[in-house]
Amino acid sequence: MTGPELKKLRKHLGEALGRELTAADMAKLCGLPADGGAEKLRKWEVTGPPPKVAGLLRVLAMASEHYPILEKFDVFDRHDVPVTDRAARRQAFREQMRDDVRKRLD
Repeated sequence: MTGPELKKLRKHLGEALGRELTAADMAKLCGLPADGGAEKLRKWEVTGPPPKVAGLLRVLAMASEHYPILEKFDVFDRHDVPVTDRAARRQAFREQMRDDVRKRLD
């Protein structure tokens, strides 16, 4: 994940949650300390986050419609899920991801 991709992710997650996310919000999502975390995140928005953080952010990105549901989480296209139910289940999954992101921010 590059710095500009991280910056775009912050915008997209904010849209998904219905509010703008600050650098401090994103720092909290990344597990950074409140003291200095926002500044570190702003640096990452230029240089890109470390691989471990990028992996976490790829999972959290699934809360936004702008990002695909990662293959290991995609249980919707299995043979035992009726085709007519798949879209609703994907939407419910994204809502659950949004709720998880909100809980991380509280």
